[in-house]
Amino acid sequence: MDIVIRYVFMHRATRNLEIKRYSTSQLEERSAQKLSPCFDESEYELIARNLFTGLKDKNGVEIYESDIALDPNKNIKGVICYDCHQARYKFVPLSLYHSNAGDGGWSGFELNVNRRLPEVIGNIYQNPDLLEGASEAQ
Repeated sequence: MDIVIRYVFMHRATRNLEIKRYSTSQLEERSAQKLSPCFDESEYELIARNLFTGLKDKNGVEIYESDIALDPNKNIKGVICYDCHQARYKFVPLSLYHSNAGDGGWSGFELNVNRRLPEVIGNIYQNPDLLEGASEAQ
């Protein structure tokens, strides 16, 4: 199975964000600069690399690390984070995300196919406004 990575780039002149998704096999087939002009460091700045969790939400949207999602069970917003202490992806409610930022030992529920998955509503790069305010869904 290929690892899929979501790259987030910012154009240096316009500050516009570009999001590209590539599998490891695509990256191994040719140089990154041939895949996209975004890999030109003089034009673009690499903001982030997010791994695909291997899961899709109820709408078929791929779930990546740093996605903002809505928990269907409790109707709260949260962020998809990789818990390096437990080696798994978790849905972290916004209130806990803000208090644990940078720690890596995230509190929240593990993402797995046996549980109703959260619905992706954005990501922290293109939709930072979704991180503001209370953790309750609007």
